[in-house]
Amino acid sequence: MSATTPQRRRAEIESLMGDRAEVDIQSLALHFGVSEMTIRRDLGALEEDGVVRRLVGGRALLLDAKSREPALSTRSTAAYESKSHIGRAVADLLSDDEVVFIDGGSTALAAAHALRGSGRRLTVLTRSLLIAAELAEEPHIEIFMLGGRVKSSEMLTTTSTMSDDLRHFNVDTYVMGISGVHPTRGLTDYDPDESAGKRLALERADRVLLLADHSKLGRVLMSRVAGLDVVSTLVTDADEQNEVLAALPPSVSVVRVEPTP
Repeated sequence: MSATTPQRRRAEIESLMGDRAEVDIQSLALHFGVSEMTIRRDLGALEEDGVVRRLVGGRALLLDAKSREPALSTRSTAAYESKSHIGRAVADLLSDDEVVFIDGGSTALAAAHALRGSGRRLTVLTRSLLIAAELAEEPHIEIFMLGGRVKSSEMLTTTSTMSDDLRHFNVDTYVMGISGVHPTRGLTDYDPDESAGKRLALERADRVLLLADHSKLGRVLMSRVAGLDVVSTLVTDADEQNEVLAALPPSVSVVRVEPTP
């Protein structure tokens, strides 16, 4: 098994470490079919990003696996092509005149990018400054930016208060990003405030389009959001034999895009 780019391989190393927390260089080299020196470079880059700490004896430890969220810039680079394919598939699932709430995050941003130039007539609610900027010049899209505390690492607003602006809206479709999708633990994320906002969006929406590339499936993070039964459609690049897909409730439809080789 060999990832074609360092960015994708490093994202997959982090995903593997989400299950076991600690890895060794020799095992990773065998897993990916690359040299141990390549893995050392990967772990060095992940250490610089604050993802891992390298230990003596050719091992590495994942730092705060369930509560430390990788930087948005790192996530946007990882599996970029797959996220672009997911974003285009989501854009195709939206219809004119819908009220759409779009989450923050790298995969949701890919969906917003896919809407540029589409001519789709939408009302978009978002907490993401990046998504608002992405769609700001679209003549047929009206944007409502929801307020709250600005989380600068994500360029979005978060709020855990009862005065959340989203309570005043009804939403046709929630374009939901997530960091962990697990067969029994359900949907989980890093930040409790963001999770609270996601739960409110679930309450306000008639339909939930969940965006999750293959690295998110099987992961469990600190903050629980909801069970899998809240999802209407999962859009993913995961293999059709993935155990998470097999465990989805019958009410959840799956749209698969081809993974980037």
